[in-house]
Amino acid sequence: MRSLCALQENKGQRLLSGWGANLDDILCEQHERTVSSDNCVSFEGKTLQIPKDEYRCKDIRVKVRVHRYTDGTLSLFHGPRKLADYDADGNIKVKEKKKAA
Repeated sequence: MRSLCALQENKGQRLLSGWGANLDDILCEQHERTVSSDNCVSFEGKTLQIPKDEYRCKDIRVKVRVHRYTDGTLSLFHGPRKLADYDADGNIKVKEKKKAA
């Protein structure tokens, strides 16, 4: 019986790892919002600025998802692409650039 439980547990782990999903993104609150003309999204009194990059939503009125995680931090998604991370106060988290060796 123990080996059967271990087999089923491993099967579930393979399913999640093979799917490529982050469990935190599945178990968080998800809210749909619309991008305004200044490339910002309003969420519960906070204004989340979408940072400039080659994938930035260039059209206003694009639908995006705000993910709120259990620790209160936020992320902004357009489809499967993560646009930005924010702290619990709505301040954007700056990504550290990797230095070439």
